[in-house]
Amino acid sequence: MATLATIFSRFTSPATDAAAAPAVRQRPAADPFRLRPIPNEDLFFFVKTIDNTRVVREFDPVAPQRCWNMIGAGSAAAVLFIGLLLPGAYRMLAGYQIEALRLEQQVLMNERASLELQEAKLVSPARLEELARIQEFVDPAPGHVIYLNSQEGSLALNVPKK
Repeated sequence: MATLATIFSRFTSPATDAAAAPAVRQRPAADPFRLRPIPNEDLFFFVKTIDNTRVVREFDPVAPQRCWNMIGAGSAAAVLFIGLLLPGAYRMLAGYQIEALRLEQQVLMNERASLELQEAKLVSPARLEELARIQEFVDPAPGHVIYLNSQEGSLALNVPKK
């Protein structure tokens, strides 16, 4: 690799031939199958087994109260969180229900319109004349028509008076 000194020496020193140039130091040929050393392979860690079977934990009188306080605080936080989310969930469900009712209203309105159309077709004067002709209905003769008079009493009596 070229350093500043070698670069300047090319310009300042007299011309030399390649034979007079200093020889590059070469590494001795190493065993090609030898692995390079693993970092920190010279360190040794001694593992000592520890037996804690005879150790008894000291009772802490405040620990149960802390546990119950944490359980109460967690439960209160959960209830508060659910209480905050509940109106939004209710609003979303109400929106789904409103859309379902709108679709049902549209279906019922379409069904009502089709039923009104069928009724108009069935009650039309042309259809009634056709039914009268099929069932052989005839118009009554003018002498057979009885007009009810409301001043005479009951209207339910259809028998002519003698």
